[in-house]
Amino acid sequence: MNIMVIGGGGREHAIIKKLKENPAVETVWALPGNGGIARDAVCVPVGAKDLDGIVEFAKTHPVDYAVVAPDDPLVLGAVDRLTEAGIPCFGPDSRAAIIEGSKVFSKNLMKKYGIPTADYRVFSDPQEALYYITKKSEYPIVIKADGLALGKGVLIAQDESEARAAVTSIMVDKAFGASGNQIVVEEFLTGPEVSVLAFTDGETVKPMVSSMDHKRAADGDTGLNTGGMGTVAPNPCYTEHDAKICMEKIFLPTIKAMKKEGRTFKGCLYFGLMMTPKGPRVIEYNCRFGDPETQVVLPLLDTDLLTIMQAVTEERLAGVDIRWKNESACCVIMASDGYPGKYQKGFEVTVDKGWEDCICYAGVSADGDKILTSGGRVLGVVRTAPTLKEAVKEAYRASEHVHFQNAYTRSDIGARALNYLEREKR
Repeated sequence: MNIMVIGGGGREHAIIKKLKENPAVETVWALPGNGGIARDAVCVPVGAKDLDGIVEFAKTHPVDYAVVAPDDPLVLGAVDRLTEAGIPCFGPDSRAAIIEGSKVFSKNLMKKYGIPTADYRVFSDPQEALYYITKKSEYPIVIKADGLALGKGVLIAQDESEARAAVTSIMVDKAFGASGNQIVVEEFLTGPEVSVLAFTDGETVKPMVSSMDHKRAADGDTGLNTGGMGTVAPNPCYTEHDAKICMEKIFLPTIKAMKKEGRTFKGCLYFGLMMTPKGPRVIEYNCRFGDPETQVVLPLLDTDLLTIMQAVTEERLAGVDIRWKNESACCVIMASDGYPGKYQKGFEVTVDKGWEDCICYAGVSADGDKILTSGGRVLGVVRTAPTLKEAVKEAYRASEHVHFQNAYTRSDIGARALNYLEREKR
């Protein structure tokens, strides 16, 4: 089989590595891929949002199956276009991808179908939003841009001045463009955060191993919000009891709600959850594999990924037995110093012999045989082990064998999860 994977980050590299484990996979094309992915796939200089270019490539090459990984092309309708061209795809069509493309839509969906989430209000006028926030005067408060914003459209205001700055930045200064035409203002929830990715064919839902992301740039969960500085899996804060509640009250109701709305969701649905004192609540949905959650979840998958994806496309997921390794995984992101603010790029990335397999390349480009830094999150170092403690130790040990100027990592990925495990032992 020849497979086309749309996207060019660490998530896509993790997907490609897993797909290549299937001996039937002959060629993998990555559009556009990156300098590191080029070691595992044929990279094609077609942007992930260039739907015309993607369809043209699929029509002129022997593409048997396509995987659309990022949010932008999914929301824009890449799966719709490829399906029309006769290419079977993994990923939701544009009608279903709105569950991430519009936070207003997803919040209203949860309200309509009784899916537990934070209390909220929607505003299209900044003055009305500010009046509501100041009158409510409950902090912290969460302010979200309606549309896609590279994972950075969620701001947590600790007081009125921060709330004013957030509303102004999103709605007036248009920091995220048209994504800020509307905002969602919602209550601040407390409790452990859990990420759960799930395969679904629109009827059956099969959750993957849970994970814990680390969004803040600095140690101790401080600093600016990022696209993710590291992950561990499984998340020890998520119990079998929690999983049963989420399946009953969140996962299945969401899939059924989307079908009732005429927006049947087929692909990978990401549930961002908060385990509050009152039970699990949905923080957000993503219409695709999370990044960097994918980097720790897929290495624990013991069933062929392509087989699962094809079952999703063909709406026969119920008949697939999905197995997981009884292990843990840790991903440590190596970023450019200064990320998510200003940073320098163009530095050569070198890896000591024998350590290449544990890397998922993200923000890199190629210069001949050299790999150069080209983004904020440069790469993820992923290791699995029998226990979470060992996986964390091994990921950091492996990161010492990767070198580039101005490299920055958090030193406490997994610490929160390990502390939780220690408390549970007592």
